[in-house]
Amino acid sequence: MKTLIVVTLLFSSIAIHSQNIIEWNENYRLQLTDFQSPQTEIGNVDIISLYNSASIDFSFQMTNGEFIFTKNFNSKVDCSFRRSAAFILAPDSSSANDLLEFARYEFDLTELYARKFRKQLFEKKGAFSNLSFFQPLYDDNQREYADRHAKASKETELGKNKATMQQLHGAVRKEIEELQDFCKTCKPVKKKK
Repeated sequence: MKTLIVVTLLFSSIAIHSQNIIEWNENYRLQLTDFQSPQTEIGNVDIISLYNSASIDFSFQMTNGEFIFTKNFNSKVDCSFRRSAAFILAPDSSSANDLLEFARYEFDLTELYARKFRKQLFEKKGAFSNLSFFQPLYDDNQREYADRHAKASKETELGKNKATMQQLHGAVRKEIEELQDFCKTCKPVKKKK
């Protein structure tokens, strides 16, 4: 009986955890209902604020032998959005929808930089690379992401400037498509020498 209870609790926690995380998918658009932090409030506030919990995660576990022969790390780089951590603060629904558009851009921008990182890993990993070869790549990638994010934040006023928001988001979507070999489940084509 105790085993059944433990198994039931385990499956319940896995189901709850998986409902909390949204893996990036080109066909999914974030909704206001995805911002499930208790801090989310639309109306009755005088400020505009957004915390988009989209992130790039990279981890792997393999033997030295596996590492030497591994070139494709696509599946080891995740781009996900954590519903329970994301929040929107907006005085009205119009402002909330502007923030939502910016959050959609951010999530796609995060996927773009996940793909850029996957591409860098694929191109820079050599047979004699050590385990920390990725750190400078990751640091440069995150710096470039932060610069581009800050610029878009200013130019669009967090989504308020709809024309600029649409233009920047379209450019990001196009760049994602150009890096189609570096989606999480894709296998990049090796360059012929």
